[in-house]
Amino acid sequence: MAVSRVCWARAALWGSAGPPGPYVARRLQFVRSGLAWGAPRSSKLHLSPKADVKSLISYVVTKTKVINGKYHRFLGRHFPRFYVLYTIFMKGLQMLWADAKKARRIRTNMWKHNIKFHQLSYREMEHLRQFRRDVTKCLFLGILSIPPFANYLVFLLMYLFPRQLLIQHFWTPKQQIDFLDIYHALRKQSHPEILCYLEKVIPLISDSGLRWHMTELCTKMQRGTHPAIHDILALRECFSNHPLGMNQLHALQMKALSRAMLLTPYLPPVLLRYRLKTHTTVIHQLDKALAKLGIGQLTAQEVKSACYLRGLNSTHIAEERCRTWLGEWLQLSCSLKEAELSLLLHNVVLLSINYTGTRR
Repeated sequence: MAVSRVCWARAALWGSAGPPGPYVARRLQFVRSGLAWGAPRSSKLHLSPKADVKSLISYVVTKTKVINGKYHRFLGRHFPRFYVLYTIFMKGLQMLWADAKKARRIRTNMWKHNIKFHQLSYREMEHLRQFRRDVTKCLFLGILSIPPFANYLVFLLMYLFPRQLLIQHFWTPKQQIDFLDIYHALRKQSHPEILCYLEKVIPLISDSGLRWHMTELCTKMQRGTHPAIHDILALRECFSNHPLGMNQLHALQMKALSRAMLLTPYLPPVLLRYRLKTHTTVIHQLDKALAKLGIGQLTAQEVKSACYLRGLNSTHIAEERCRTWLGEWLQLSCSLKEAELSLLLHNVVLLSINYTGTRR
């Protein structure tokens, strides 16, 4: 503005009526252009919109973590019991979400490369098997939550009956041991019934040699002796055809075997047979994949979980003894054919009932 005033003053001195000279005109044009474009730009660098958004997100995340930490300290100080349950619940959700993402990744890979379930690695097969069982339990809770305001009742039921309604991700460490003991006690109740059925079919065995082997096996089981692998494999013919083949089992036998496998026995015989076949086939496929991987590659927790799935209460047995038992199971399982899976199903009882270190 000062420059323009000087220019106009000079113009007035040279003559107010006449047009401004070329020098004045150029100065006026320069001043006007400066006013039109604004003040000169600052030398400071400004962040792009993307950088601004990132910094804002980083700020919000940092503040959220701080607030979350204060909230956790408040709960732990004033409501310690609730805080334990809250922490377990949040960690359980995180583990379930991670399991879901891993299962989706495995499924996508199977679809892209046309891979069947039995062609997967041991850990991938075991992950899909366990995730299916967990999702089934979660779907049951979802169905209960459908009616209006039923979700409040579901939370109460989860608190009162965690073993029946929640998966292992939401159990406390103490609950995991206690609940596994309870489940094993439930399946142990079916062991005498299964052995009784084996004794009853002895007269139905036509071959005298097989009849003698079955009698010796039942006698050893009653005396508390852990059977050898060759004693069990000697009877594989009895479990592939009549009287103990998978298609020859009676309804009461299938119910007892379902309880031994922690499957519901309250189904029609057709569905019981189908579930037992499917479950035993999956275990047989897992055994083949595990034999290819090697027991030595498993962690202590994976070994104990594998033993528990196959009928052994591994929560109170040393890791080395669990590995030994699992090696016996794999030796027997990998030598069986698909038509002899009834023997693998009965091994849940035969190999676990008298194993050293198991609770009576």
